[in-house]
Amino acid sequence: MAADVVVSHELKSLRDELAATQRERSAAATVPPAALSPAAAEPVKETPEERALRDQLHDLANEVTSFFEEAEKGISAHPAQSVISALLVGILIGRLLGRR
Repeated sequence: MAADVVVSHELKSLRDELAATQRERSAAATVPPAALSPAAAEPVKETPEERALRDQLHDLANEVTSFFEEAEKGISAHPAQSVISALLVGILIGRLLGRR
């Protein structure tokens, strides 16, 4: 019973915090960016190195997304094999770390 009171209090606190954050975001959205600072109106100039790094990070993100999509398809096609493999890998890691 006491746990219910604590959970209810925590839930109310989180709701209040969420509501305050939503109010702040909506207030910030109504302020035009030019009103915040004159420097914000200027376009940001990007160096070739920054552009190349951004492109590489974008490519990496696409590759990781593709990898996870393929893994999800493989797991969906063979769920029992995936669970057994994960269990064996977990046992192997546990044994290796337990020997230290």
